[in-house]
Amino acid sequence: MANFRSLIQKAFYLGIGLASYANEKARMALTELEEQAQTLADKMVARGEITAEEARKYVDDLVQQAQKKTEDSSQSLSDKEPRLIEIITEEEETSKNLKSNNRDELRDQVDLLQEELRRLKRK
Repeated sequence: MANFRSLIQKAFYLGIGLASYANEKARMALTELEEQAQTLADKMVARGEITAEEARKYVDDLVQQAQKKTEDSSQSLSDKEPRLIEIITEEEETSKNLKSNNRDELRDQVDLLQEELRRLKRK
């Protein structure tokens, strides 16, 4: 029982660690996007293609779009229900194997009966 509790605790910590890592990566990507957008906007201002105010608005819009996409994807992930994990004991596994064997036998019988029915229809 202690091993099971330890396993669950490790799985929980793994989930928290993965979520933290993903959050950190998303923030880094967002920062990188903001820097790239700012560099592009600065180049466009230097060439006289847009004004400084338009450049600021452009960068802000890009960052907001990226944040919105990140929030939308995280909401869609949180809307999903967690997967159920079924823990099967040896007794249950044996019982399921027997049911599976019975199912296979019944399918075989149905197949044989269908073949016999086809054969009788041909006569």
